[in-house]
Amino acid sequence: MSIGVEALFTSALGLKSPWEVVKVDLDTAKRRIDFEVACNAKQLPCPACGVNGQGIHDRVRRDWRHLDFFQHEAWLHADVPRVDCGACGKTTMAEAPWARPGSGFTLLFEAFALSLCQSMPVAHAAALLRVNSKQLWRRIEHYVDVAHAQENMSGVAVVGIDDLSFRRGQDYVTVVHDLEAKRLLFMTEGRKHGTVIEFKADLIAHGGNPDDIKHVCMDMSAAYTKGVTEMLPQAQISFDRFHVIALANEAMDAVRREEMRDQPRVVRAAMGTQRKALKGMFWGMRKDHSDWSVDQINTMYRLQRSNLKSARAWRLKEGLRSTYAAGVTSNCPERAEAALKSWMSWARRSRLEPFKKLTTTLKDRMAGVVRGMLDGRSNAYVEAMNGMLQQVKRAARGFRTVKNFVAIAYLRMSKLKNLPQNPMQPAAPIRSTIYRAGRPFPLKTA
Repeated sequence: MSIGVEALFTSALGLKSPWEVVKVDLDTAKRRIDFEVACNAKQLPCPACGVNGQGIHDRVRRDWRHLDFFQHEAWLHADVPRVDCGACGKTTMAEAPWARPGSGFTLLFEAFALSLCQSMPVAHAAALLRVNSKQLWRRIEHYVDVAHAQENMSGVAVVGIDDLSFRRGQDYVTVVHDLEAKRLLFMTEGRKHGTVIEFKADLIAHGGNPDDIKHVCMDMSAAYTKGVTEMLPQAQISFDRFHVIALANEAMDAVRREEMRDQPRVVRAAMGTQRKALKGMFWGMRKDHSDWSVDQINTMYRLQRSNLKSARAWRLKEGLRSTYAAGVTSNCPERAEAALKSWMSWARRSRLEPFKKLTTTLKDRMAGVVRGMLDGRSNAYVEAMNGMLQQVKRAARGFRTVKNFVAIAYLRMSKLKNLPQNPMQPAAPIRSTIYRAGRPFPLKTA
């Protein structure tokens, strides 16, 4: 190939003296193009101490995967100099300007791979790029660690704390969201009160002030309550509506299971012996009435006209949802508390043990529950974040460790500002000129 081609690719790769492309080898049968890059300098600055004019001790062969050239894999090869410094006495390898030290990919390739992993499962991105998924995970962890270390958490005032199952069993992670900036602030393994201590340390390390946090939205975990009370004493706690309703659903399910176990004949006499009817009752009790199918409408009609404990449990669960809706509408702490106490009185008189236990839990945390009834700003976002984290879990399949899960969650949900930019940006439009009546008329084309 001509010298002009080497000069063209030197410019296209953004190389500057003393680095230049000296050979281009295109092999269409192997579907790859190889660029031989050379450093033509006889002396270089010392990479360790920065002193100029140091001699080259030897050269070490290195290879890097680059962005594809059309449909062909592109590779860069170079004999990288090692500088023998007379000032500091070290022999240090010079940095290739197109790659990180020790990486087998160019910076542009890594940036493109990172952008793919932000929107698709890592295993799929690896297959598209024709690399091993473990290689992508290492790049994600590196760039996320660098970008997260530079994050600024000053001014964080309203946070949401939640836990999420990482695997089946007892593997959990704790997540902390900035509810005003709508970003993931912190994520760590476990769900003990010590995770709040870790969050406080991370907040301080990123320029945040724990005393600035005025509001924390979370579930009724005793561990989180203890952690927030001790570590964030200035913050008011509100217990998220989503989790309170979830507790009511659990109480309702406990009543239904107990009744099915202890009085199966009574249940079948009221609901019918067909398995379809019992299954319709199970899903109908859990779903919003607006989502009922025709069969579930008929099943729930029979349930409501029965004297089953399950019917009372379902009415109590629906009553708590209505209580929350009334609290939001009133936007008055006194009215919301009165409505909640009225529901609790009904639950205590129901003679349903799971709901009596729930009223005890609500009574012990009354102030936080009432705040959660009125604090509509956090409820929807925390619930939405749970759904997004479930998507992140699916994206992390294939190499699922806590470290990977945390890294991909930060990449997708933390709005990190110091990540490499996707190199695949739109090209500048080409402007053509046509002439009308002898006068030039600019025309923009794609």
